[in-house]
Amino acid sequence: MQRLILAVVLLALLARAPSARAEGVALTFDDLPTMSLSDDAGYAADTTRALLAGLRRHHLPATGFVIGEKLDGGPAQARLADQWLRAGMPLGNHTYSHASLNKTPVADYIADVARADAMLRPLVAARHRSLRWFRHPYLETGLTLETRRTFEDWLAGQGYAVAPVTMENSDWMFALPYDEAVLAHDTAGAARIRQAYLDYTGKAVAWYRQAGRQLLGRRPDFVFLLHASRLNADSLDALSTILRHDHLRPITLDHAMRDPAYRIADAYAGPDGDEWLSRWSRTLGKALDWDSFPEPPAAISAANDRLDTTP
Repeated sequence: MQRLILAVVLLALLARAPSARAEGVALTFDDLPTMSLSDDAGYAADTTRALLAGLRRHHLPATGFVIGEKLDGGPAQARLADQWLRAGMPLGNHTYSHASLNKTPVADYIADVARADAMLRPLVAARHRSLRWFRHPYLETGLTLETRRTFEDWLAGQGYAVAPVTMENSDWMFALPYDEAVLAHDTAGAARIRQAYLDYTGKAVAWYRQAGRQLLGRRPDFVFLLHASRLNADSLDALSTILRHDHLRPITLDHAMRDPAYRIADAYAGPDGDEWLSRWSRTLGKALDWDSFPEPPAAISAANDRLDTTP
């Protein structure tokens, strides 16, 4: 009952917050050094170079979340992650093996995250940076509250906080079909996939902005989940235009987390890898209009299913 009362009070405060300002958006990129259909080092280097150049060109701060196992690919992979640090973009921990907490015993999951931590700390320390953020693969935070709290207590003890997600555009679904077209030198096909991706992103961004207002009485600062893919590297000019069109101000993840919305209690445990608007809707007892949520094109979904070999 006390938690419910606090949630109601917080919602009232949120509703009183100024709504005229343009809300911020913090870009976060998962699966560093790169998410790709190709293991070619040159392709990964070109992707990283173009992605960071686009972020700098449009003055877009970003945080990159590293899968530790990818750094085992050799020093070239570590150099790609280091390029993010050199560009002023902080890195976070995305586990060693991209494991799901819903499918992994918590002790094994902690060991997996600790293994990634041991690889990342020397890398960031060499650039006089620190590790602060952790992102759950698949946004799966545990099937039980006991599991969730055990892991999050360990995280806090290591100086980490969980990086939430309040906006996403299913970019991972478009990324592998785009890679396939680029690697096959299918320029027209790649252009079609990129345009479908941008069209879908515009719809998804608009939906999340409206959902934030529906849930909180205003639009919060958002944390946007993306992936370190060639698709996003080749789309940053247009993505920046979409953000400006929707009056979204680029901000850092640290800045976004100052929004009082991120103090709403989240006690969800279960099978769904939900973003945080969905989690807050449970806490606040307010349903979101998921019937109006845009679906990615069926052809893109089918192509991703064909290419994605993730178990």
